[in-house]
Parts: sequence; structure tokens; C-alpha cells
Amino acid sequence: MDIILICRQAEEDSVIGNVALALEARRAGADVGIIFTEEALAALAGESFNWSPLFRNRDARIKISRNSTAMGVEVSDFKDNRWTDLHRLLAQASGAGVRLIACPIWSKILAVDGRLPAIITSMESAAMLTELKEAKTVIGGF
Repeated sequence: MDIILICRQAEEDSVIGNVALALEARRAGADVGIIFTEEALAALAGESFNWSPLFRNRDARIKISRNSTAMGVEVSDFKDNRWTDLHRLLAQASGAGVRLIACPIWSKILAVDGRLPAIITSMESAAMLTELKEAKTVIGGF
């Protein structure tokens, strides 16, 4: 991969930002992936996502949902564009060729096997380390 993003926070705005950047990188021709780890991985396995403190109010969340979708980052819910749908966003990313990867270390720590969405792929620790070593750019905590 050219670019690897590491998403560790179980905050919707963090996932939206990581996926939006990954989609931009794909449009520019980069081979890109997002590794979900720690809290983000737990949330994908069934725990809940939250919002950063500044984005917890209703108006901010509506603005993020509508404006992101207007930019081509399909995060708004199909039925009501005031609300977000991270599964729709992840499906868009996967369909665009962004690799969505479960961190193998945190997958074992959290015992999430069988609870992740099907579009999140698994890999062994050695393969992940090789990908991280060979990537041109690794961005953590975006």
C-alpha cells in the first residue's frame, strides 16, 4: 500500500475523517488502507461509536452528515440525511478500493473474531508489519 491510515478512536468524526482522506487518496491513484485498532475496532465489533466533545451537539452532527455527503463522502443515512450511517460509509470506501483492515493484535486482545462487518478484513501480525514497513506513508491518529 502507498498510504496506511490508523484509526484507533471510536469517534464517528475520526472514522469519517480517515475514510474521507482515504477516498481522496484513492481518487488520486494511491493504494490505500485503513487499519482499525483499539476503540475503533471494538466499536466496529458491536460497541458504540461516540462523537468528539465539540461535535456532540445535534447541529454539528447534522452539519457533518450533510456536508460530508455533499462532498461525496457518503456518511448520511439513506432515510434521513441528518444522521450518519458508518456502515454506508465503510461500504463506499471498500467499493472504491480502500482496504479496511482489523488490527490483528487488537483483534486477539478484544476477541472480535466473527463480530466484525464482512468488509473488514483480517491479516496476520507479520503481514501487517510488512505492510507498515513497505508503505510510503503511515498516518496515525488522523
